[in-house]
Amino acid sequence: MRSRLHSHSWKNKFGFAFRGLRRAFRTQHSFAIHLLIACVAVAAAAVLRVTTVEWGLILAAIGMVLVAETFNTAIESLARAVHTQFHPRLRDALDIASAAVLLASGTAVVIGLCIFVPALYRFFYSVL
Repeated sequence: MRSRLHSHSWKNKFGFAFRGLRRAFRTQHSFAIHLLIACVAVAAAAVLRVTTVEWGLILAAIGMVLVAETFNTAIESLARAVHTQFHPRLRDALDIASAAVLLASGTAVVIGLCIFVPALYRFFYSVL
């Protein structure tokens, strides 16, 4: 029997990836929060009828945050498996991974503001 590391079928690769997504969602509170915010952003974009380009930017921003959060989760899991006590190099790796999530989230907020502030203005201006 082949080990998991040598399973190269597409079915196995996708299965492992979806298992990772489920694991991130179930074990990481922040991942679930990011998904909730993503759903709110998608709903707002639908209600405000943003342009196709704006949709692309919103979806790219959501993807960027979720990818950063997923890598952060993977690094946290690996750090726990490698060493159970404090180690400054592991702390640095964990802090840098968290910084990546912060940068991605901050960028997503700026993208959201650039799209949603004018869209909200148009929405409310057209109602008045």
